[in-house]
Amino acid sequence: MIGQRIPGICQVCTRWPARPICLACSERFAPARHRCETCARPLHTAHHQCGACLSDRQSTVLSACLAAVDYAYPWDELIARFKFRQEPALAQPLAALMLNNPKLTKLLHECDWVVPVPVTAARLGERGYNQAWELTKALRQRAGHRSAPGWAQALQRVGDAPDQHRLPAQQRISNVKGVFRVALSNAPRLSGKHVLLIDDVSTTGATLRAAAIALRRAGAQRISAAVIAHASDN
Repeated sequence: MIGQRIPGICQVCTRWPARPICLACSERFAPARHRCETCARPLHTAHHQCGACLSDRQSTVLSACLAAVDYAYPWDELIARFKFRQEPALAQPLAALMLNNPKLTKLLHECDWVVPVPVTAARLGERGYNQAWELTKALRQRAGHRSAPGWAQALQRVGDAPDQHRLPAQQRISNVKGVFRVALSNAPRLSGKHVLLIDDVSTTGATLRAAAIALRRAGAQRISAAVIAHASDN
């Protein structure tokens, strides 16, 4: 019947029938935990920022950063399928996982633009989609009509730098310097606005900061960010 949910399997434990990420797996592998409000690094106590962000002036370019889970089993495999193995439909359950945090719903409602971190034209040609844009669309759909509009072309990625996930942590900061830009024609629509950046994984935060710097230079007043997972940079 129209409107009737078709039974499926959990993409983590393969239980049937179940939601794409069942409640048991969500509770077991995605427990709520304290995180740095600026970079989403896990914290042992309810402090607002980690020591690294407190001592790093560059971290202030982001007003907030949210992460749903740590980049570990089973989420690392699920994200790899979403990003590299032609499974863009996983954007929906991963977006639902992110929206377990009510702070993200609040950001989606309060910001002016929801902007995906772009990939290069070459990567887009290889994959056929930008996983951050698929995630942006899924988040906005789930957040409902109050969500801010998405803007796929707000940022451009220039050059053909290696993918961040292939590099050691110490090389990731220099790898993304200057790789994002905002077209002059886009700047008026960003002036004075609050932008929510969306990406799949953050490790050092270098990609998000580089994108935020480009947006700030174009006139954006506030930049927040949300990712599926935070990966350890140790």
